[in-house]
Amino acid sequence: MYLLIVFLPLLGSSVAGFFGRFLGSEGTAIMTTTCVSFSSILSLIAFYEVAPGASACYLRIAPWISSEMFDASWGFLFDSPTVVMLIVVTSISSLVHLYSISYMSEDPHRSRFMCYLSIFTFFMPMLVTGDNSLQLFLGWEGVGLASYLLIQFWFTRLQADKAATKAMPVNRVGDFGLAPGISGRFTLFQTVDFSTIFARASAPRNSWISCNMRFNAITLICILLFIGAVGKSAQIGSHIWSPDAMEGPTPVSASIHAATMVTAGVFMIARCSPLFEYPPTALIVITSAGATTSFLAATTGILQNDIKRVIAYSTCSQLGYMIFACGISNYSVSVFHLMNHAFFKALLFLSAGSVIHAMSDEQDMRKMGGLASSFPFTYAMMLMGSLSLIGFPFLTGFYSKDVILELAYTKYTISGNFAFWLGSVSVLFTSYYSFRSLFLTFLVPTNSFGRDILRCHDAPIPMAIPSILLALGSLFVGYLAKYLNQSSYPNFWANSPFVLPKNEILAESEFAAPTITKLIPIPFSTSGASVAYNVNPVADQFQRAFQTSTFCNRLYTFFNKRWFFDQVFNDFIARSFLRFGYEVSFEALDKGAIEILGPYGISYTFRRLAERISQLQSGFVYHYAFAMLLGSTLFVTFSRMWDSLSSWVDNRLSFIFIVSSFFL
Repeated sequence: MYLLIVFLPLLGSSVAGFFGRFLGSEGTAIMTTTCVSFSSILSLIAFYEVAPGASACYLRIAPWISSEMFDASWGFLFDSPTVVMLIVVTSISSLVHLYSISYMSEDPHRSRFMCYLSIFTFFMPMLVTGDNSLQLFLGWEGVGLASYLLIQFWFTRLQADKAATKAMPVNRVGDFGLAPGISGRFTLFQTVDFSTIFARASAPRNSWISCNMRFNAITLICILLFIGAVGKSAQIGSHIWSPDAMEGPTPVSASIHAATMVTAGVFMIARCSPLFEYPPTALIVITSAGATTSFLAATTGILQNDIKRVIAYSTCSQLGYMIFACGISNYSVSVFHLMNHAFFKALLFLSAGSVIHAMSDEQDMRKMGGLASSFPFTYAMMLMGSLSLIGFPFLTGFYSKDVILELAYTKYTISGNFAFWLGSVSVLFTSYYSFRSLFLTFLVPTNSFGRDILRCHDAPIPMAIPSILLALGSLFVGYLAKYLNQSSYPNFWANSPFVLPKNEILAESEFAAPTITKLIPIPFSTSGASVAYNVNPVADQFQRAFQTSTFCNRLYTFFNKRWFFDQVFNDFIARSFLRFGYEVSFEALDKGAIEILGPYGISYTFRRLAERISQLQSGFVYHYAFAMLLGSTLFVTFSRMWDSLSSWVDNRLSFIFIVSSFFL
């Protein structure tokens, strides 16, 4: 049963890929959706068996790589964090598959799309169930590859090609951190097996990894692993790929940003918590980066006009909450928020997809408006998702988002206070852009074309069913998960994730945090919604007032241009690499040294040599006789004098001189 959870999506993808033209688009859609749906049902059964009693299941399948001390096997670990992630991944993916049947019904390449979507789903369970670093890395690279294929699915669109080409190298930057981190763990612990590494993580050791510089080994390894998480989970610096990934089909956006790719970094940190607990420097770096990302993405989302980009920046902001929750040593709360976030974020994306699908693929909110009467169901779904996102009391987001802020406050450190205040201010901006998107899309006077208004329709049944199920999750999953976690099963997480006793602050945040601190998110959320309600009906006048002030105009440009991250990357990084690639790699190496020393240089040398030798062929016999006499004389002379000259002449130098004469 446990192996079927992982390999059923692979089966569906293989059938769709190899036999899609025989089954047809309908057959492949049914096959892939059925496989992923059965996988989600089996994930629920696995959750029932593993999580309540904290009874982990370990399966060792076969040896993979065995070389002296190095041993990596195909093994699968099913513990509480794993089964929680499996429920999130497989349930959200099955609903996205069902949604895609109707959303992609007019696409002539739907079989290929369902194949890519299923392989994307397969690599994520492979990542979360791996019991060693190499198997995790296999799933890690697999989701990166599948995301590239899905973002570039409409490859005839230039923007889709650009987005996929941008996402791949940005994720490779993160992999340049993760791969050395895995190598460093093997160097330090002589194994890639998680259980062995975690068992030895607490052993005191004066070990250093040095290149004329001294670094604490555990600190350096954790920072390298975090760099990998930064690339995959769209944290500050590597977040630029996430909004551009909206160029893919909407089901792709929902799958990437709700359940699969961006959650991989958060899960990896939670999985490696026994390592991250010991170096305090690494935890401070994680907390600061996560808090900064939540604030950066929230401030950027307030002035975006693409409805999917607004939700994408919302994802980056919420990932910042998850990351800094890991930085304050509350990995279980981070995974809890990851699970809650998956349901309401998938709901928001699928609701936005229903609007885009009905409005002739229009994504600019300024060209919508007044759609509440035409899309009452979609409006209700998007309202529930937005309320859950801002942490409205007793909805799913409320139970995890507010807990993260309380934990940051009761950390009583500079990094904790930094995360608390940036996270609290981010609540204000989150509320603003959530309600701004609702007002511009559904409530303000319409700006749509008449033909779109006449042809628009609410979500059909195959698209409505996933939205209803996700709406139920957005309403009740948070409450149910908190109940399971605290009341019925106090050993739900067991010792995975691992937290040092000195870093355990969950009880203190519950009982010792001041009431005023717990209430801070409520006025921020209310203020954001109020500002959105009052500003957006008069948005044009408000924007003109902003443009009359130099400071406000620059501030508006700064946020609208996404903190100029794209411009900085293009001007200072991408352009430098392009210049290096042309001047050094292309001109100096490819067209320079390699061609001179390679096939072109050899052919040119022999051609020149043949030309020079051919000039000696004069056709006169006395010339040939003179050359033979001269050669014989030199040969006899040197052979007789060699004993006296050998101490003065270097054979290697003579050889170099003779060879170099060919190039003259």
